[in-house]
Amino acid sequence: MGHLTTHSRVVGVLLVREMATRFGSKPGGYVWALLDPAAHILLMTVIFHAIARAPALGTSFALFFATGYISFQFYQATTSDLNAAVKSNKTLLSYPNVAPIDTIVARFVLQMGTTSLVAFIVLGTTIAAMRVDTELHWPSILEAVGLACVFGLGVAMVNCVLFLKYPLYKQVFGIVNRPLFLISGVFFLPDSVPAPYRDHVLINPLVHIIMGFRKGFNPEYRAVGRDRDYLYRIAFLTLFAGMLVFTLSRKTLRNE
Repeated sequence: MGHLTTHSRVVGVLLVREMATRFGSKPGGYVWALLDPAAHILLMTVIFHAIARAPALGTSFALFFATGYISFQFYQATTSDLNAAVKSNKTLLSYPNVAPIDTIVARFVLQMGTTSLVAFIVLGTTIAAMRVDTELHWPSILEAVGLACVFGLGVAMVNCVLFLKYPLYKQVFGIVNRPLFLISGVFFLPDSVPAPYRDHVLINPLVHIIMGFRKGFNPEYRAVGRDRDYLYRIAFLTLFAGMLVFTLSRKTLRNE
């Protein structure tokens, strides 16, 4: 119980430190966290509205892209921010009470809170601007968000170790991870992809996350091909692998 209390306090201190480092003492940092996704969604809405008559799902281009972009960000923001959590707090690890996992937990909590707040504001504003009653299915929304964060956390924990041990892996991961935004269903519905390419697209777990998130905003969406069992297996196996690799490399993370 004493160890849990100590680590809780350490995480709290690290959380405050991360907030000050990322956003600073001025509100401008928080505003940028909101403007960045809003600008991306607005740009995609304008471009696709000019080349297509209607979105692939629903009646609003803005809501279609907002649901795709925000759900993808719950994974992307988690991995990009947590990948360097240990390295960025290297000097603090010289204190025996600060464990490598504390840096991960602090950044994870901050990123979850930040992305959730941004999602609430951006999606709420989009729905309000539509002036149409939108029936939300919260179980689908929360399930997709939770699995995106679990998957992202697992990937980030593996990366924290492998980035330190194998610099080449960092370059390879960047190459592989970069096109995910284009092939995960942010711009399209996987249902519309013809066979056999659809089967290849559905290997990507992020596709199932985005489909589930969109289903929460469009209950009539059938999400053909979405496999919840596959998504749960991949997400929690990735988290287990991340925790295992991270635990076995505690000394490396502290000393390297």
